[in-house]
Amino acid sequence: MQKSQGFKGFLKYVRRNPALGGGLVILLLLLLFSTVAGLFVPKEGAYPLSTTPKQPPSAEHPFGTDSVGRDLLPTLIYGTQMTLSIGLIAGCIGLGVGTVLGFMTGYFGGLFDTIIKFLVDVLMTIPSFLLLVTIASSVPNPEEMSILQMALILSLVAWVQPTRAIRAQVMSMRERAFVMMAKLSGMSGMEIIVKELMPNLLPYLAISLAGAVNGGVLGSLGLQTLGIGNLREPSLGMTIYWLRYYNAFLQGYWWWIIEPVIMIAAIFIAFLLISIGLDEFANPRTRRTV
Repeated sequence: MQKSQGFKGFLKYVRRNPALGGGLVILLLLLLFSTVAGLFVPKEGAYPLSTTPKQPPSAEHPFGTDSVGRDLLPTLIYGTQMTLSIGLIAGCIGLGVGTVLGFMTGYFGGLFDTIIKFLVDVLMTIPSFLLLVTIASSVPNPEEMSILQMALILSLVAWVQPTRAIRAQVMSMRERAFVMMAKLSGMSGMEIIVKELMPNLLPYLAISLAGAVNGGVLGSLGLQTLGIGNLREPSLGMTIYWLRYYNAFLQGYWWWIIEPVIMIAAIFIAFLLISIGLDEFANPRTRRTV
């Protein structure tokens, strides 16, 4: 009964928060497209020489085909699935590491805090994409890079921003009255972090997760568009790489250009709207009164 009331309450809030509702709807449609549709469309069509090349959208090929005989319907289905998977894995790892470091350094301070703060400050001065290109280019056999390898590379820089932001939040909260009362009641530092600080920052962590996944998607697209990654797999970034490689712009293959761009834009819009909606929930100053 409580779960039913909680779900109804969530639906009511989503109706009052169009940004969050719109973002969740777009993300749900993307997930359905990249998972359920894959049950009916074989992946073999997403690889070269699987069908007739250079075909515009038709009844046989609803999304058309590219210059090397990839059917763009399965290419976009499995490419969206791969790109979202990379972003989700990289975002979760980056936010997980950033959360642990942010809470530990922000609450306890000391030498560990000084070291992590120095490392974060140094990494913040280096363009993250340049660092990603350097790291990914030095991996043995980058043309055989798996989804997990790509995500792990992206997570090497994904923890920096969450660590800095969460540390600042924790430092501002650790001197508040409820934390002082917890200390006086005999709670240990880890108990205060888990039971007092973390619940208060859950909405902020949800916003950070949406941003981290979005950043992971953006990083993977940037690397793959440069040709860094598995060239054979039909990710969205590699789709952009191949349409540039074969000059789809000059040859007028409009369907090959528009379709992956629409999918990429939908991903970014979904996470942007979710971030805006969650910010309204987490920040009382922007919360609407109903």
